[in-house]
Amino acid sequence: PPVKDTKPTTEEVKGWSQSFDKLMKNPAGRNVFREFLRTEYSEENMLFWLACEELKSECNKHAIDEKARVIYEDYISILSPKEVFPFLFYSSTPKCFRYQMQIPVLIQLAIDSYPRFLNSAIYKALLQNVSRSSSES
Repeated sequence: PPVKDTKPTTEEVKGWSQSFDKLMKNPAGRNVFREFLRTEYSEENMLFWLACEELKSECNKHAIDEKARVIYEDYISILSPKEVFPFLFYSSTPKCFRYQMQIPVLIQLAIDSYPRFLNSAIYKALLQNVSRSSSES
């Protein structure tokens, strides 16, 4: 379902700079981070992570198999335009998507992209914007 585009509070936006986890657990934070990743042409890392998170919460075996197949085709297959791995790292078990494959992407997002996001014009402008609007109210 589409996420409501609610404006984050000053506290939320400031909290995103405290930890990558806080950013990723906040729907508005994920949206802004995804917008930033799009400017770096690495949005597929976030989309892959979100697809894996969705797969983790799935209980139906048929749905798990189907989602795992889609994740493979969209993000892992060397034929995919959104391939997240520069090398073939594949096991046919859904557990692989849940753990092994998510780790390098999460490391990429947390260690590489996240610090750049905090220094980006997108984040700084949002922080300035929410700070200004909260001081006016």
